[in-house]
Amino acid sequence: MNKFINEFKDRGYFYQCTNESELSNLLNAKSINAYIGFDSTAPSLHVGSLLQIMCLRLLQKHGHRPIILLGGGTTRIGDPSGKEETRKILSEKQIESNIKNIQKVFKIFLKTNNKKLKPIFVNNYKWLGKLNYIKFLREIGKHFTINKMLSFDSVKLRLDREQSLSYMEFNYMILQAYDFLELNKNKNCSLQIGGSDQWGNIVNGVDLIKRHSNKHVYGLTTPLITLASGIKMGKTEKGAIWLDKKLLSPYDYFQFWRNTDDRDVIKFLKMFTDLEISEIEKMKNDNINDLKILLAKNATKMLHGSEEASKALETTISVFVKKKIDNQVDLPIFKIKKREADDGISILDLVVKTKLLKSKSEVRRAVKDKGIKINDTPIQSDSYLISTSNFKREDNLIKLSHGKKNHVIIKLIN
Repeated sequence: MNKFINEFKDRGYFYQCTNESELSNLLNAKSINAYIGFDSTAPSLHVGSLLQIMCLRLLQKHGHRPIILLGGGTTRIGDPSGKEETRKILSEKQIESNIKNIQKVFKIFLKTNNKKLKPIFVNNYKWLGKLNYIKFLREIGKHFTINKMLSFDSVKLRLDREQSLSYMEFNYMILQAYDFLELNKNKNCSLQIGGSDQWGNIVNGVDLIKRHSNKHVYGLTTPLITLASGIKMGKTEKGAIWLDKKLLSPYDYFQFWRNTDDRDVIKFLKMFTDLEISEIEKMKNDNINDLKILLAKNATKMLHGSEEASKALETTISVFVKKKIDNQVDLPIFKIKKREADDGISILDLVVKTKLLKSKSEVRRAVKDKGIKINDTPIQSDSYLISTSNFKREDNLIKLSHGKKNHVIIKLIN
Protein backbone atom coordinates (compact mmCIF):
# COMPACT_ATOMS: atom_id res chain seq x y z
CA MET A 1 0.00 0.00 0.00
CA ASN A 2 1.11 3.58 -0.62
CA LYS A 3 2.79 5.22 2.41
CA PHE A 4 0.52 8.28 2.33
CA ILE A 5 -2.66 6.18 2.19
CA ASN A 6 -1.29 3.89 4.89
CA GLU A 7 -0.60 6.73 7.32
CA PHE A 8 -3.87 8.42 6.30
CA LYS A 9 -5.65 5.29 7.56
CA ASP A 10 -3.46 4.80 10.65
CA ARG A 11 -4.22 8.32 11.84
CA GLY A 12 -7.96 7.81 11.44
CA TYR A 13 -8.36 10.16 8.46
CA PHE A 14 -9.78 7.62 6.00
CA TYR A 15 -13.50 7.27 5.23
CA GLN A 16 -14.05 6.68 1.49
CA CYS A 17 -12.04 6.68 -1.74
CA THR A 18 -13.25 6.59 -5.35
CA ASN A 19 -10.68 4.06 -6.56
CA GLU A 20 -8.19 3.30 -3.82
CA SER A 21 -5.94 0.86 -5.69
CA GLU A 22 -5.55 3.19 -8.70
CA LEU A 23 -4.90 6.18 -6.45
CA SER A 24 -2.34 4.20 -4.45
CA ASN A 25 -0.50 3.27 -7.66
CA LEU A 26 -0.51 6.89 -8.83
CA LEU A 27 0.87 8.13 -5.50
CA ASN A 28 3.61 5.49 -5.65
CA ALA A 29 4.52 6.51 -9.20
CA LYS A 30 4.86 10.27 -8.77
CA SER A 31 4.26 13.39 -6.74
CA ILE A 32 0.76 14.78 -7.32
CA ASN A 33 -1.22 17.95 -6.61
CA ALA A 34 -4.28 17.55 -4.39
CA TYR A 35 -6.80 20.07 -3.14
CA ILE A 36 -9.23 20.81 -0.35
CA GLY A 37 -11.75 23.64 -0.54
CA PHE A 38 -12.56 26.01 2.31
CA ASP A 39 -15.45 28.43 2.06
CA SER A 40 -14.81 31.81 3.66
CA THR A 41 -17.90 32.30 5.81
CA ALA A 42 -16.07 33.64 8.89
CA PRO A 43 -12.89 35.62 9.62
CA SER A 44 -11.18 32.42 10.78
CA LEU A 45 -11.45 28.67 10.45
CA HIS A 46 -12.24 26.78 13.64
CA VAL A 47 -11.00 23.47 14.97
CA GLY A 48 -13.70 21.67 12.96
CA SER A 49 -11.54 22.38 9.88
CA LEU A 50 -8.34 21.20 11.53
CA LEU A 51 -8.62 17.60 10.30
CA GLN A 52 -8.59 18.84 6.69
CA ILE A 53 -5.56 21.03 7.41
CA MET A 54 -3.77 18.02 8.94
CA CYS A 55 -4.52 16.06 5.74
CA LEU A 56 -2.75 18.75 3.70
CA ARG A 57 0.15 18.63 6.16
CA LEU A 58 0.36 14.85 5.70
CA LEU A 59 0.34 15.30 1.90
CA GLN A 60 3.41 17.52 2.13
CA LYS A 61 5.14 15.07 4.46
CA HIS A 62 4.82 12.37 1.79
CA GLY A 63 6.08 14.55 -1.04
CA HIS A 64 2.84 15.78 -2.60
CA ARG A 65 1.77 19.38 -3.18
CA PRO A 66 -1.34 20.81 -1.49
CA ILE A 67 -3.71 23.20 -3.23
CA ILE A 68 -5.86 25.33 -0.92
CA LEU A 69 -9.01 26.51 -2.66
CA LEU A 70 -10.52 29.49 -0.82
CA GLY A 71 -14.10 29.78 -2.00
CA GLY A 72 -14.52 33.41 -2.89
CA GLY A 73 -17.05 32.26 -5.48
CA THR A 74 -18.84 29.40 -3.73
CA THR A 75 -19.10 31.36 -0.45
CA ARG A 76 -21.36 33.72 -2.40
CA ILE A 77 -23.70 30.76 -2.99
CA GLY A 78 -23.63 28.62 0.17
CA ASP A 79 -23.03 24.88 0.54
CA PRO A 80 -26.25 23.08 1.60
CA SER A 81 -24.29 20.02 2.89
CA GLY A 82 -25.20 19.36 6.52
CA LYS A 83 -27.20 22.60 6.74
CA GLU A 84 -30.82 22.83 7.83
CA GLU A 85 -31.34 26.30 6.43
CA THR A 86 -29.92 28.67 3.85
CA ARG A 87 -26.57 30.14 4.82
CA LYS A 88 -26.43 33.87 5.43
CA ILE A 89 -25.08 35.63 2.33
CA LEU A 90 -22.05 37.80 3.10
CA SER A 91 -20.99 40.97 1.33
CA GLU A 92 -18.20 40.69 -1.23
CA LYS A 93 -16.00 42.93 0.94
CA GLN A 94 -16.48 40.64 3.96
CA ILE A 95 -15.71 37.52 1.91
CA GLU A 96 -12.45 39.00 0.61
CA SER A 97 -11.46 40.06 4.15
CA ASN A 98 -12.19 36.56 5.45
CA ILE A 99 -10.05 35.00 2.70
CA LYS A 100 -7.03 37.13 3.66
CA ASN A 101 -7.35 36.16 7.31
CA ILE A 102 -7.96 32.46 6.70
CA GLN A 103 -4.95 32.17 4.40
CA LYS A 104 -2.64 32.98 7.34
CA VAL A 105 -3.44 29.76 9.20
CA PHE A 106 -2.26 27.54 6.33
CA LYS A 107 1.12 29.29 6.35
CA ILE A 108 1.46 28.19 9.98
CA PHE A 109 0.64 24.53 9.39
CA LEU A 110 2.20 24.01 5.96
CA LYS A 111 5.83 24.31 4.86
CA THR A 112 6.51 27.10 2.40
CA ASN A 113 10.29 26.84 1.85
CA ASN A 114 10.27 24.00 -0.71
CA LYS A 115 9.21 25.29 -4.15
CA LYS A 116 8.05 21.85 -5.30
CA LEU A 117 5.82 21.32 -2.26
CA LYS A 118 4.90 24.91 -1.42
CA PRO A 119 1.10 25.22 -1.09
CA ILE A 120 -0.80 26.73 -4.00
CA PHE A 121 -3.55 29.18 -3.03
CA VAL A 122 -6.45 29.71 -5.41
CA ASN A 123 -9.70 31.66 -5.17
CA ASN A 124 -12.50 30.10 -7.21
CA TYR A 125 -14.09 33.50 -7.79
CA LYS A 126 -11.35 33.94 -10.39
CA TRP A 127 -13.20 31.57 -12.74
CA LEU A 128 -16.71 31.38 -11.26
CA GLY A 129 -17.06 35.15 -11.38
CA LYS A 130 -16.53 35.14 -15.16
CA LEU A 131 -18.89 32.32 -16.13
CA ASN A 132 -21.21 32.84 -19.08
CA TYR A 133 -24.46 31.26 -17.95
CA ILE A 134 -25.60 29.95 -21.34
CA LYS A 135 -22.15 28.60 -22.20
CA PHE A 136 -21.84 27.00 -18.75
CA LEU A 137 -25.18 25.22 -19.13
CA ARG A 138 -24.26 23.92 -22.60
CA GLU A 139 -20.75 22.73 -21.75
CA ILE A 140 -21.05 21.71 -18.07
CA GLY A 141 -24.75 21.47 -17.18
CA LYS A 142 -25.37 18.79 -19.80
CA HIS A 143 -23.26 16.34 -17.77
CA PHE A 144 -25.58 16.50 -14.73
CA THR A 145 -29.01 14.90 -14.32
CA ILE A 146 -31.64 16.17 -11.90
CA ASN A 147 -32.35 12.54 -10.91
CA LYS A 148 -28.81 12.05 -9.64
CA MET A 149 -28.56 15.49 -8.02
CA LEU A 150 -31.74 14.78 -6.02
CA SER A 151 -30.19 11.55 -4.69
CA PHE A 152 -27.29 13.26 -2.87
CA ASP A 153 -27.63 13.67 0.88
CA SER A 154 -27.01 17.43 0.80
CA VAL A 155 -30.24 17.78 -1.20
CA LYS A 156 -32.20 14.70 -0.15
CA LEU A 157 -32.07 15.36 3.59
CA ARG A 158 -33.29 18.94 3.21
CA LEU A 159 -36.19 17.85 1.00
CA ASP A 160 -37.09 14.91 3.26
CA ARG A 161 -37.40 17.35 6.17
CA GLU A 162 -39.51 19.62 3.99
CA GLN A 163 -36.99 22.43 4.52
CA SER A 164 -36.54 24.91 1.72
CA LEU A 165 -33.59 24.55 -0.64
CA SER A 166 -32.97 27.51 -2.90
CA TYR A 167 -32.09 27.11 -6.57
CA MET A 168 -28.89 28.99 -5.72
CA GLU A 169 -27.85 26.30 -3.20
CA PHE A 170 -28.96 23.50 -5.53
CA ASN A 171 -26.32 24.72 -8.00
CA TYR A 172 -23.51 24.46 -5.42
CA MET A 173 -22.60 20.87 -6.27
CA ILE A 174 -22.19 21.75 -9.96
CA LEU A 175 -19.91 24.67 -9.12
CA GLN A 176 -17.76 22.51 -6.83
CA ALA A 177 -17.44 19.89 -9.56
CA TYR A 178 -16.44 22.67 -11.96
CA ASP A 179 -13.77 23.81 -9.46
CA PHE A 180 -12.17 20.36 -9.68
CA LEU A 181 -12.27 20.52 -13.48
CA GLU A 182 -10.58 23.95 -13.49
CA LEU A 183 -7.88 22.81 -11.07
CA ASN A 184 -7.28 19.67 -13.09
CA LYS A 185 -6.84 21.69 -16.29
CA ASN A 186 -4.80 24.58 -14.88
CA LYS A 187 -3.03 23.18 -11.78
CA ASN A 188 -2.66 19.52 -12.77
CA CYS A 189 -4.76 18.53 -9.75
CA SER A 190 -5.68 14.85 -9.62
CA LEU A 191 -7.13 14.42 -6.13
CA GLN A 192 -9.80 16.18 -4.05
CA ILE A 193 -10.00 15.56 -0.31
CA GLY A 194 -12.97 16.56 1.85
CA GLY A 195 -15.23 15.57 4.71
CA SER A 196 -17.61 12.66 4.24
CA ASP A 197 -20.50 15.11 3.80
CA GLN A 198 -18.74 16.25 0.61
CA TRP A 199 -18.71 12.78 -0.97
CA GLY A 200 -21.49 13.52 -3.46
CA ASN A 201 -19.89 16.81 -4.53
CA ILE A 202 -16.49 15.15 -4.95
CA VAL A 203 -17.89 12.24 -6.98
CA ASN A 204 -19.61 14.80 -9.22
CA GLY A 205 -16.22 16.38 -9.90
CA VAL A 206 -14.57 13.03 -10.65
CA ASP A 207 -17.39 12.14 -13.08
CA LEU A 208 -17.39 15.57 -14.72
CA ILE A 209 -13.66 15.41 -15.48
CA LYS A 210 -14.06 11.89 -16.92
CA ARG A 211 -16.96 13.01 -19.15
CA HIS A 212 -15.52 16.39 -20.13
CA SER A 213 -11.79 15.61 -20.50
CA ASN A 214 -11.61 11.81 -20.40
CA LYS A 215 -9.10 11.97 -17.50
CA HIS A 216 -8.99 9.87 -14.35
CA VAL A 217 -8.97 11.79 -11.07
CA TYR A 218 -9.77 10.70 -7.53
CA GLY A 219 -11.73 11.61 -4.44
CA LEU A 220 -10.84 10.86 -0.83
CA THR A 221 -12.94 11.68 2.23
CA THR A 222 -12.42 11.90 5.98
CA PRO A 223 -14.95 10.98 8.68
CA LEU A 224 -16.96 13.74 10.33
CA ILE A 225 -15.50 14.08 13.82
CA THR A 226 -17.71 14.19 16.86
CA LEU A 227 -16.51 14.20 20.45
CA ALA A 228 -17.18 11.15 22.64
CA SER A 229 -19.95 13.23 24.24
CA GLY A 230 -21.69 13.40 20.83
CA ILE A 231 -21.03 17.13 20.27
CA LYS A 232 -19.74 18.15 16.85
CA MET A 233 -16.00 18.84 16.77
CA GLY A 234 -15.26 22.54 17.16
CA LYS A 235 -18.45 23.46 18.98
CA THR A 236 -18.56 24.11 22.74
CA GLU A 237 -20.90 25.80 25.19
CA LYS A 238 -18.70 28.90 24.94
CA GLY A 239 -18.72 28.93 21.14
CA ALA A 240 -16.39 27.92 18.30
CA ILE A 241 -12.75 26.99 18.94
CA TRP A 242 -11.14 29.42 16.50
CA LEU A 243 -7.71 28.99 14.93
CA ASP A 244 -6.93 32.69 15.38
CA LYS A 245 -5.55 34.13 18.62
CA LYS A 246 -7.54 37.34 18.06
CA LEU A 247 -10.74 35.32 18.42
CA LEU A 248 -9.55 32.70 20.93
CA SER A 249 -6.53 33.00 23.22
CA PRO A 250 -3.75 30.38 23.13
CA TYR A 251 -4.65 29.57 26.75
CA ASP A 252 -8.30 28.81 25.86
CA TYR A 253 -7.12 26.77 22.85
CA PHE A 254 -4.82 24.79 25.18
CA GLN A 255 -7.71 24.23 27.59
CA PHE A 256 -9.94 22.90 24.81
CA TRP A 257 -7.45 20.09 24.19
CA ARG A 258 -6.61 19.68 27.90
CA ASN A 259 -10.31 19.04 28.58
CA THR A 260 -10.61 16.29 25.95
CA ASP A 261 -12.80 13.40 27.00
CA ASP A 262 -10.71 10.42 28.18
CA ARG A 263 -12.18 8.31 25.36
CA ASP A 264 -10.91 10.72 22.67
CA VAL A 265 -7.33 11.34 23.81
CA ILE A 266 -5.48 8.58 21.90
CA LYS A 267 -7.60 9.21 18.78
CA PHE A 268 -6.84 12.94 18.88
CA LEU A 269 -3.12 12.39 19.48
CA LYS A 270 -3.12 10.46 16.20
CA MET A 271 -5.25 12.96 14.32
CA PHE A 272 -4.02 16.32 15.57
CA THR A 273 -0.32 15.94 16.41
CA ASP A 274 2.79 14.92 14.48
CA LEU A 275 3.74 12.25 17.02
CA GLU A 276 4.57 8.94 15.37
CA ILE A 277 1.82 6.32 15.49
CA SER A 278 4.20 3.80 17.08
CA GLU A 279 4.93 6.27 19.91
CA ILE A 280 1.24 6.89 20.55
CA GLU A 281 0.46 3.17 20.64
CA LYS A 282 3.02 2.73 23.44
CA MET A 283 1.25 5.43 25.50
CA LYS A 284 -2.16 3.76 25.68
CA ASN A 285 -1.77 2.76 29.33
CA ASP A 286 -0.06 5.96 30.49
CA ASN A 287 -1.68 8.36 32.95
CA ILE A 288 -4.62 9.92 31.09
CA ASN A 289 -4.01 13.41 32.49
CA ASP A 290 -0.39 13.31 31.31
CA LEU A 291 -1.64 12.34 27.84
CA LYS A 292 -4.11 15.24 27.85
CA ILE A 293 -1.29 17.65 28.68
CA LEU A 294 0.80 16.10 25.88
CA LEU A 295 -2.09 16.56 23.42
CA ALA A 296 -2.77 20.14 24.51
CA LYS A 297 0.88 21.16 24.40
CA ASN A 298 1.51 19.63 20.96
CA ALA A 299 -1.69 20.99 19.42
CA THR A 300 -1.09 24.49 20.85
CA LYS A 301 2.56 24.48 19.82
CA MET A 302 1.59 23.60 16.24
CA LEU A 303 -0.77 26.59 15.96
CA HIS A 304 0.61 29.20 18.34
CA GLY A 305 4.28 28.22 18.79
CA SER A 306 6.38 26.79 21.63
CA GLU A 307 6.35 29.92 23.77
CA GLU A 308 2.55 30.25 23.90
CA ALA A 309 2.17 26.50 24.53
CA SER A 310 4.60 26.71 27.47
CA LYS A 311 2.83 29.78 28.88
CA ALA A 312 -0.51 28.01 28.67
CA LEU A 313 0.91 24.99 30.49
CA GLU A 314 2.45 27.18 33.21
CA THR A 315 -0.88 28.94 33.70
CA THR A 316 -2.68 25.60 33.93
CA ILE A 317 -0.27 24.36 36.61
CA SER A 318 -0.48 27.67 38.49
CA VAL A 319 -4.28 27.88 38.50
CA PHE A 320 -5.30 24.23 38.74
CA VAL A 321 -2.44 22.57 40.62
CA LYS A 322 -0.91 25.29 42.81
CA LYS A 323 -4.24 27.14 43.22
CA LYS A 324 -2.27 30.34 42.71
CA ILE A 325 -3.25 33.70 41.21
CA ASP A 326 -0.34 35.54 39.73
CA ASN A 327 -0.16 38.82 37.82
CA GLN A 328 1.55 36.94 34.97
CA VAL A 329 -1.06 34.18 34.76
CA ASP A 330 -2.30 33.96 31.18
CA LEU A 331 -6.02 33.91 32.04
CA PRO A 332 -8.46 36.48 30.64
CA ILE A 333 -8.38 39.65 32.75
CA PHE A 334 -11.54 41.68 33.40
CA LYS A 335 -11.03 45.10 34.96
CA ILE A 336 -13.48 46.85 37.27
CA LYS A 337 -13.13 50.34 38.68
CA LYS A 338 -12.82 50.94 42.43
CA ARG A 339 -15.87 53.23 42.47
CA GLU A 340 -17.97 50.37 41.00
CA ALA A 341 -16.73 48.01 43.69
CA ASP A 342 -17.42 50.59 46.40
CA ASP A 343 -21.10 50.43 45.46
CA GLY A 344 -21.00 46.64 45.13
CA ILE A 345 -21.33 44.62 41.90
CA SER A 346 -23.93 41.87 41.62
CA ILE A 347 -22.41 38.42 41.13
CA LEU A 348 -25.10 37.87 38.47
CA ASP A 349 -23.96 40.90 36.49
CA LEU A 350 -20.26 40.18 36.87
CA VAL A 351 -20.43 36.57 35.68
CA VAL A 352 -22.43 37.59 32.60
CA LYS A 353 -20.12 40.57 31.85
CA THR A 354 -17.06 38.31 31.99
CA LYS A 355 -18.83 35.87 29.63
CA LEU A 356 -18.36 32.91 31.94
CA LEU A 357 -22.09 32.37 31.42
CA LYS A 358 -24.55 33.92 28.99
CA SER A 359 -27.51 34.85 31.19
CA LYS A 360 -28.45 35.66 34.78
CA SER A 361 -30.74 32.63 34.93
CA GLU A 362 -27.74 30.39 34.10
CA VAL A 363 -25.74 32.12 36.86
CA ARG A 364 -28.54 31.56 39.39
CA ARG A 365 -28.59 27.83 38.58
CA ALA A 366 -24.79 27.64 38.81
CA VAL A 367 -24.77 29.42 42.20
CA LYS A 368 -27.41 27.00 43.48
CA ASP A 369 -25.18 24.09 42.39
CA LYS A 370 -22.13 25.68 44.09
CA GLY A 371 -20.58 26.21 40.65
CA ILE A 372 -19.64 29.92 40.94
CA LYS A 373 -16.50 30.52 43.00
CA ILE A 374 -14.24 33.36 44.07
CA ASN A 375 -10.69 32.20 44.73
CA ASP A 376 -12.04 28.62 44.75
CA THR A 377 -14.65 29.37 47.45
CA PRO A 378 -18.27 28.77 46.32
CA ILE A 379 -20.68 31.70 46.35
CA GLN A 380 -23.65 30.84 48.57
CA SER A 381 -26.27 33.29 47.29
CA ASP A 382 -27.18 34.80 43.93
CA SER A 383 -27.67 38.16 45.70
CA TYR A 384 -23.97 38.24 46.61
CA LEU A 385 -22.17 41.53 45.88
CA ILE A 386 -18.50 41.84 44.88
CA SER A 387 -16.93 44.77 46.75
CA THR A 388 -13.51 46.20 47.54
CA SER A 389 -13.37 43.88 50.57
CA ASN A 390 -12.90 40.93 48.18
CA PHE A 391 -9.61 42.39 46.95
CA LYS A 392 -7.31 41.65 49.88
CA ARG A 393 -4.13 41.03 47.87
CA GLU A 394 -1.65 43.78 47.15
CA ASP A 395 -2.08 43.35 43.39
CA ASN A 396 -5.91 43.74 43.65
CA LEU A 397 -6.65 40.43 41.90
CA ILE A 398 -9.29 37.78 42.49
CA LYS A 399 -10.14 34.67 40.48
CA LEU A 400 -13.76 34.22 39.40
CA SER A 401 -14.65 30.68 38.30
CA HIS A 402 -17.51 28.72 36.80
CA GLY A 403 -16.99 25.05 37.53
CA LYS A 404 -13.54 23.51 37.38
CA LYS A 405 -12.51 24.65 33.92
CA ASN A 406 -13.67 28.23 33.29
CA HIS A 407 -11.84 31.08 34.99
CA VAL A 408 -11.22 34.79 34.67
CA ILE A 409 -9.03 37.15 36.67
CA ILE A 410 -10.84 40.21 38.08
CA LYS A 411 -8.54 43.19 38.53
CA LEU A 412 -9.49 46.24 40.61
CA ILE A 413 -8.28 49.53 39.12
CA ASN A 414 -8.58 53.18 40.19
